[in-house]
Amino acid sequence: MLQRAFLFAVALLLFVLEGVQAEIKVGVTIGTSGPAASLGQPMLKSIPTLPKEMGGMSVSYIVLDDESDPSKAAMNARKLIAENNVDILMGSAGTPTSLPLIDIAAESKTPLFAVGAASILVTPMDDRKRWVYKVAPHDDIMAKVILEYIAKTGAKRIGYIGLSDAFGEGYWNVLNALAPKLGVTLTTHEVYSRSDASVTGQVLKVLATKPDAVFIASAGTSAVLPQKALRERGYKGPIYHTHGVALDEFIKLGGKDVEGSIFAGEAFTIVDDLPEGSPFKGVPTEFIKKYKDVHGVSPAIFGAHLYDYMIMLERSVPNALKAGKPGTPEFRAAIRDEIEKTKNAYLNNGIVNMTPADHSGHDERSAFLIKVEDGRFRLVR
Repeated sequence: MLQRAFLFAVALLLFVLEGVQAEIKVGVTIGTSGPAASLGQPMLKSIPTLPKEMGGMSVSYIVLDDESDPSKAAMNARKLIAENNVDILMGSAGTPTSLPLIDIAAESKTPLFAVGAASILVTPMDDRKRWVYKVAPHDDIMAKVILEYIAKTGAKRIGYIGLSDAFGEGYWNVLNALAPKLGVTLTTHEVYSRSDASVTGQVLKVLATKPDAVFIASAGTSAVLPQKALRERGYKGPIYHTHGVALDEFIKLGGKDVEGSIFAGEAFTIVDDLPEGSPFKGVPTEFIKKYKDVHGVSPAIFGAHLYDYMIMLERSVPNALKAGKPGTPEFRAAIRDEIEKTKNAYLNNGIVNMTPADHSGHDERSAFLIKVEDGRFRLVR
């Protein structure tokens, strides 16, 4: 009887411990290849800067390439959850590849750290999106700040060309709704794909409306294509962009054609222009140093997204461990709840105050006007 009781106790203990793991696992799916690779590669290179320990627990990162494909991103997410039992799901390198992960996160009750920028990732808030967080400021915040700036320059007619995906259309929706309130008219709604090799037709339609300025709603190096086409066709007016262009490759690929471009972006991008003592300066300076120690060069903002998430996760882990161990539903749910309590956190992307209704947490304080000047990103003063 004693032997049978002992065996039963062992079996019960193994059952209880099933799924419990000795480390926190973060599953990452990003497009390190494909059309969004210019965003995914900086994210991949930021992994070595992320913490290896939180709350006395080791942290491991399992990274898969989704080739900038939404279907592959979804496949990777399911694999990371089912086979690796990750506590956190993070990805992908843009809005289109992040959107399919929302339902997967909700179904599995796994917190999702979305790396895309469009507000649709976390709005409108519902039971599904309760599991999703986004550190990049909403496109509506950035669009409002840049459009208000454009209106103050006296421009009345703005030509629009943007990506045909959720990111581009998100910007279009905000600009289209706000423009009439500022006395501005959008003269066109031209779109193109990240993989397109030419936008000549779209640019000619934009120029035919004789705009005072042109807005390009794109991200990464794909934003260079329409800008070059505009300049090659003789357009000499101002060109504005989204915060998706904040990477050195945009300047290197665009060269003189992108000089003078202006967008609303994050403190990280112009950290050197911020005054000493600015609360926005600390985290970017810390991340840049860690990245340089590993790679010898400065990082891009897209890698900073992952770093910001780990700051919030690190704050949340001690209390989450009181609810359950890594690998358990209780731990995952507690992480979701704890991050929702984040207040006055200065990150690479700005200042964050999370609430149950707002899983991005930014306001206009996180938006800085930035200009490409002499081959560098500079703060517009």
